[in-house]
Amino acid sequence: MQKELTCFKAYDIRGEININIDEAIAYRIGRSVAQHFNAKSIVVAFDARETSPAFSKAVGLGIMDAGSDLIDIGLSGTEEMYWAVSNFSACAGIVVTASHNPINYNGMKIVKSGSKPLDDDEDFLAIKSLAESQNWTGVKKKGSSLDLSNEARAAYVSKTLSFVDINAFKPLKIVVNSGNGAAGPTFDAIEKRLNNNNTQIEFVRVDHNPDSTFPNGIPNPLLPENHHKTADIVKNVGADFGVAFDGDFDRCFFFDETGEFIPGEYLVGLFASIFLAKEPGSTIVHDPRVIWNTQDIVTQIGGKAEQSKTGHAFIKQTMRKHEAIYGGEMSAHHYFRDFAYCDSGMIPWLLIAELISLKGKSLGDLVKDRVSAYPSSGEINFTVKDANSSISSVLENFESQSKVLDEMDGYSLAFDNWRFNLRKSNTEPLVRLNIESRGPIINLQSKVKEISELLNLPE
Repeated sequence: MQKELTCFKAYDIRGEININIDEAIAYRIGRSVAQHFNAKSIVVAFDARETSPAFSKAVGLGIMDAGSDLIDIGLSGTEEMYWAVSNFSACAGIVVTASHNPINYNGMKIVKSGSKPLDDDEDFLAIKSLAESQNWTGVKKKGSSLDLSNEARAAYVSKTLSFVDINAFKPLKIVVNSGNGAAGPTFDAIEKRLNNNNTQIEFVRVDHNPDSTFPNGIPNPLLPENHHKTADIVKNVGADFGVAFDGDFDRCFFFDETGEFIPGEYLVGLFASIFLAKEPGSTIVHDPRVIWNTQDIVTQIGGKAEQSKTGHAFIKQTMRKHEAIYGGEMSAHHYFRDFAYCDSGMIPWLLIAELISLKGKSLGDLVKDRVSAYPSSGEINFTVKDANSSISSVLENFESQSKVLDEMDGYSLAFDNWRFNLRKSNTEPLVRLNIESRGPIINLQSKVKEISELLNLPE
């Protein structure tokens, strides 16, 4: 009886090293992806974790043993793998990364041709089954290995910079916190291209070089306890803004000129306005957790707002369906039509630098009116005894009063001046709450307290 590979999770591959993921499993996954797609070529990249180079090598051996060519792009961010798949017309791409998971974890993110997400049943579960069974087909000729790391990086830098007018950049000072993850070398390549264009931007680097020991902790800038490092340096050096990346830099987090953390829901609205100025009437996709600010901005400017279920596969699918120019999630994932509908953590800071240069306003000034107009609680996680019964308790109390009940992703209930989204975690006994309001009429903290009292929290 074949043993189940427990590193296959809901959306990607993640596991504890030498417990449910190792080099042998990495080899099987690489070979399975190649065989499943009958691939001519597959892009492989890896992040800054200690085991990632060896896992990447094992993935590559599996790919070549399946008769497919390996396009090796080396240490890279997830989005560099995405773009290389499209740029090189590869049949699939794999990046070895565990993003912001603990140091004893590793994993993989996989896409197919056109940098499209895997279909759950037809692709992801089929690859899992093949990796478990190891039912390999015969191969006439082993694949070859191509080191295209330089070409991939150059093409990626050109693509990211195509989203902005470099000549519009004014002299700025920007704090960049790479968290000792994969972002540093890629950022340096972008800066070099900017310098070649005589752009007057001063970068203040923090924890810049990749370091597999993560001496400053795993890079996860979403956690409030990790905000102070970037924020303090922004204030100390008088920067125009700060940006911090997670481990594989597909997410980026912003701090304004005062060091204030900018919640993701306001950045989605800000990026929506940027793209609607570039292409009036375009479609913008957003997730369902916090929506009123984004919808108001899009409507005011004459765009079309489309809601999508949370998660990269759903956002990308919705964007392709509506040919949306931009999609955003409050969790700091930003997706771009002209980047193969993929998410990027580098394109956003370039867009913010361009916007500040063109508007002559600070980042704080660009969002403060929106924060006042649509206050948000931010996402609050509650540990509960039973997620379903806890959610039912809240619904029983509020459903009769609500004007809108939306079940696209958890439960969203809207009232005259406030709205909440409540959804359960796929993997933990948690429920996640977001509350927003129209102006300061509603006391958000009182609503948080009211709902938390209904959730049957453990004593």
